[in-house]
Amino acid sequence: MSAPVYLFTGPEAGKRNDAVQAVKDSLKKKYGQIEEYLFYASESAAAEYMAVLQNESLFASASCVVVKNADFIKKKDEIEMITDWISSVKSDSSVLVLVSDEISVDSKIEKAVPSANQKKFWEMFENQKLPWLKNFFSGNGYSIEEDAAALILEMIENNTEALKNECSRFFVCFQKEHRITPDDVESVLAHTREEDAYSLFNAMAAYPEEPRVRLEKSLDILQKIRLSKDNASVGILARLTFCFRNLVLWQKLSAAGTADDFNLKINGFSSLAKKQLYGRAARIWSSGQAVAVLSLIAAADMSIRSGGSLLEDVLLQKLLYEIIMKKGAASASYEISD
Repeated sequence: MSAPVYLFTGPEAGKRNDAVQAVKDSLKKKYGQIEEYLFYASESAAAEYMAVLQNESLFASASCVVVKNADFIKKKDEIEMITDWISSVKSDSSVLVLVSDEISVDSKIEKAVPSANQKKFWEMFENQKLPWLKNFFSGNGYSIEEDAAALILEMIENNTEALKNECSRFFVCFQKEHRITPDDVESVLAHTREEDAYSLFNAMAAYPEEPRVRLEKSLDILQKIRLSKDNASVGILARLTFCFRNLVLWQKLSAAGTADDFNLKINGFSSLAKKQLYGRAARIWSSGQAVAVLSLIAAADMSIRSGGSLLEDVLLQKLLYEIIMKKGAASASYEISD
């Protein structure tokens, strides 16, 4: 019996989520009712989700534990806990699915997961995105002008999950057979789209805008995120960590002279929008400064986890100040003048 563990990595969230659902569907087909659990490795200790796997379910014949942000699993004891379970598990009624936006996770975990149960999900090539978008609209009874499709692709992160979620808004606003125009895109997406940590990083990296302008815009976006449903500090910090890790990787590829289309794609930089974003970011932060920023984010995460929610917003605002105004240098305090 192959160990009941799966590893799905890469930036293409839509197809990756489909793979996770396929695992759940297969388990349901075999066992009937199952219990489903979702954890984030950036928030939960391995002991929490491994306890679920090691204890039989009281209410269902099987269980599926999905752990996102699996690239955060770094501690030796947590890695050993997972790999020991993989090597010793006797039943396939408890399934572990490890998920990450990154291309890879810790090598010991990768070696423990059967190769047949691992898959990397890459972003679409540039020449695939426009046809995919047109097919998505036509499949739902709509058509779309090419300029409108291009505008959507500029505004939305390059993965099919984000595209599906955002473009589904048009189906609420317009009758079927409507042809989507650039004006429709502006009215539906530009003015109603919720901010997220990805749009926050875009604002932080908006070269050649002045640092103070970028800071003010970033603080405004941060406030909107904190007022939204996806307002958890740890989630914001996890996404910023992902972005600055990507920036360090971009800097390494550029320094080594290997930033060609092939190497950029296999490292998650396939879309034109992402290349432009990290090209701008690289003009603001050097590789060393990006590493320093990662240390600041980790310190902020630790402070928020240990100090509770009282000072969360202050710590997040201070972090943005240190990243944008100080380029990764820590500061005792910050002040924004009028």
